[in-house]
Amino acid sequence: MDIQSIPLQTHGDSRGMLVALEQERNVPFPIRRVYYLFATSTDVHRGMHAHRHLNQLAVAVRGSVTFLLDDGTGPSTVTLNDPTRGLLLGSMVWRDLYDFSEDCVLMVLADQLYDPADYITDYDEFIREVKGEARLEGSAW
Repeated sequence: MDIQSIPLQTHGDSRGMLVALEQERNVPFPIRRVYYLFATSTDVHRGMHAHRHLNQLAVAVRGSVTFLLDDGTGPSTVTLNDPTRGLLLGSMVWRDLYDFSEDCVLMVLADQLYDPADYITDYDEFIREVKGEARLEGSAW
């Protein structure tokens, strides 16, 4: 599966801690977009899609969230709960985010601008694409 845990170097002293994210240093791609999720109810699921080309680095800067990840060979779960660790997600990885803590703030850095055509939001379509099967007639991509 094209995922990797990335340790993020911390700098700090008695005044507090700092983590710097720098493209092509500890973020292994050019940063084209940054967004964050917050105030997410604990009982909801977010994500539930894959990207055809997009690469992302996710960091729980506060609280925790669980990712269910699948590259077509079976699911795996990862919990992010440490602001000094990032989760690198490559393309063609299905993600379902759930079990958000009440204080969760999840920041995501991406190597592309938002493009709705890059999203696969139907799990069965994702499985067909990841296995190299023909797309359904009428599908746009």
